[in-house]
Amino acid sequence: MANVMNNVETLTQTKTVTQKKGKRIGILGGTFNPIHNGHLIIAEQVLDQLGLDKVYFMPDANPPHVDKKFAIDAKDRVAMINCAIRDNPKFAIEMAEIMRGGVSYSYDTMKQLTQQHPENQYYFIIGGDMVNYLPEWYRIDDLVKLVSFVGVKRDGYTPASKYPVIWVDVPFIDISSSLIRSKMRQHQSIKYLVPSAVEHYIKENHLYEK
Repeated sequence: MANVMNNVETLTQTKTVTQKKGKRIGILGGTFNPIHNGHLIIAEQVLDQLGLDKVYFMPDANPPHVDKKFAIDAKDRVAMINCAIRDNPKFAIEMAEIMRGGVSYSYDTMKQLTQQHPENQYYFIIGGDMVNYLPEWYRIDDLVKLVSFVGVKRDGYTPASKYPVIWVDVPFIDISSSLIRSKMRQHQSIKYLVPSAVEHYIKENHLYEK
């Protein structure tokens, strides 16, 4: 009887561990003003090369690490992200920073997410140019305990940091949100720079025309 009870206890413990097993989640933050094909390529390459289960696009409310710039309403930026990722089941959107509002600090956000989902492993994706600024990030020494940083290699930036960074090679695509906005103001084509659904949304809602 003792052996039977021990076996049942072992099976129960195994089942519990299996149920709590988390996922490997990539987080790609940004203003996404608007989201473009370069963002999608980075997300797909990191997901594939690191074997992640999912990548979440996390739009911010007021980014603290870049110069203040005009950003359209959050509802439009969120809508365009949803348009861009709707055909990829491994892409999703994380609304934590939009919902909180105000200045978004990565430490606060990731602390919230890790408390909500302690079973998950988080991979925070940043451009190679941003790696140089990590020492200036709010509570960076605490943040690196919560996430694994993933650096996207870029020409002109040495893939090195005093902080642990997983470096990933991604094809260099010279597309930026500012380029999209500029082309819209000049009534130039943005076809193939953004997903067709995003292009349609921008034009239908007359975004970035002024």
